[in-house]
Amino acid sequence: MASIGKKHTEVLKLVNKAQLYSLEEAVELVKKTSYVKFDASVEIAFRLGLNPRKAEQNLRGAVVLPHGTGKTRTVLVITQGDKINEAIEAGADYAGDVEYINKIQQGWFEFDVIVATPDMMPQLGKLGRILGPKGLMPNPKTGTVTTDIAKAVSEIKAGKVEYRVDKAGNIHVPVGKVSFDANKLVENVKTLHDTMLRIKPSTVKGVYMKNITLTSTMGPGIKVDPNQIIK
Repeated sequence: MASIGKKHTEVLKLVNKAQLYSLEEAVELVKKTSYVKFDASVEIAFRLGLNPRKAEQNLRGAVVLPHGTGKTRTVLVITQGDKINEAIEAGADYAGDVEYINKIQQGWFEFDVIVATPDMMPQLGKLGRILGPKGLMPNPKTGTVTTDIAKAVSEIKAGKVEYRVDKAGNIHVPVGKVSFDANKLVENVKTLHDTMLRIKPSTVKGVYMKNITLTSTMGPGIKVDPNQIIK
């Protein structure tokens, strides 16, 4: 543990906490300050001037990152009939109806995302107490309740990420791995940044984009200047 503490102290010296970095500088620093032995994830945090208690400011949705997150997500599709084959052909890892609902009830969770067709939601909804706290319940806002199963599955496999504002007005989203080429991380962040600006609620008063922080697993937070992110 002492060596990890020492490494952490060393990388902290590379970051000026009072400085707002350009996105490109922040990405380079995130790569430089990652000291763990595994390929660390890179995450962005947006602190937004929102009041999540207002329905129109309780932002939730999904966006496809151009270069994905570096993590392959296991997809379960809850559907029936011909849609089962459609799901498998699109790349779903598991697809079926009641059999999988029963398996989840019995404690099976070998998947990262559930996609469901609307006709299966009444049955799947009964698992709300199990799936809700884990963030696994399908939702139309994130495109995981849909009749277009092929599109939903292919987008998730291509690097679709979900975002949801927390009670404090923050949104945390993974944007890749430390091993990614810097330009790919920059493009992923820009895609998210553009999305955050596009979905700004009209009822927001004052500063909307309060601050942006880029970080790697166990690495220091690096503040990004929102005004220097060029589309």
